[in-house]
Amino acid sequence: MEINEVEKLEAVQIQGNRKSRKIRENRIFHLVNITLICFFTLIIIVPIWNIVVASFSNPDALAKPGLRIWPEEFSLESYKLVFNDASIWNAFMISVLKTVIGVVTHVLFTAMVAYGMSKQDLIGRNLYTALGIGTMFFTGGMIPTFLLMKYLGLLDSFWVYIIPSLFSYYDMIIMMNFFREIPASLEESAKIDGAGTWTILSKIIMPLSMPVMATIALFNGVYQWNDYITAKLYISNEALYPIQMKLYEIIVSTQAQTIQNSTSVVIPTSSESIQLATIVIATVPIVLVYPFLQKYFIKGMMIGAVKE
Repeated sequence: MEINEVEKLEAVQIQGNRKSRKIRENRIFHLVNITLICFFTLIIIVPIWNIVVASFSNPDALAKPGLRIWPEEFSLESYKLVFNDASIWNAFMISVLKTVIGVVTHVLFTAMVAYGMSKQDLIGRNLYTALGIGTMFFTGGMIPTFLLMKYLGLLDSFWVYIIPSLFSYYDMIIMMNFFREIPASLEESAKIDGAGTWTILSKIIMPLSMPVMATIALFNGVYQWNDYITAKLYISNEALYPIQMKLYEIIVSTQAQTIQNSTSVVIPTSSESIQLATIVIATVPIVLVYPFLQKYFIKGMMIGAVKE
């Protein structure tokens, strides 16, 4: 009996040591994770904070190099100059219009194609799949694409932002896989009640697919908002420049910039102060929209991650 008790005590002691070692290892693991997360968070936040702080600093103070924690000689002069420039307001409205119209049309058009491709009995489905996959690996190239835009009459046209981005085969694959997870019995019930294809898609499939549609909308919205290459290649009319193209012009300029305000007074200021204020203004809309789509975005990112 005494031997059994000693063995039990040793077993309990060994188990306790294992638990203590496991707890210690978990603490070290969590500490390393927290340290790395904080480090990478600082890498992301510090440059953004520096840009925001510098944009509220006096333009003359920006000549001093170094990291800024607080605004030096707090000033709204840069923002006043930006807001008083009619061309920046026009570029901002172009960006808003092309983002809203581009996202809505992209999601709707991609959803229509994805719904058809989700049907196993679709005639020519394998051919469409092969053609679509080919576009993911091969493109016509910049010059043929430019010539195509020219022949379509899209040069110096607002629709050059919309029509070429109406459809994405990659986004279609994501939507198609989500549509396939919706029970077929819902469609069958709707057909029995007399619903047609468009009614089923608009009133049943799309409302049930909000997570994937919000994910695609967010990705495409960020692309539309940040895109300046399209304007650089196909737009020569400055009235059609988006905010990112306007920002591009400000950043690449190495000379002192002048902006004419509403009273027709030309006010000189450094190009750096203008570009920092414009960067903040161009970033704010995406930052404000993301929280409203976050819950759908997280659900959409989990599509296909778990299989039962």
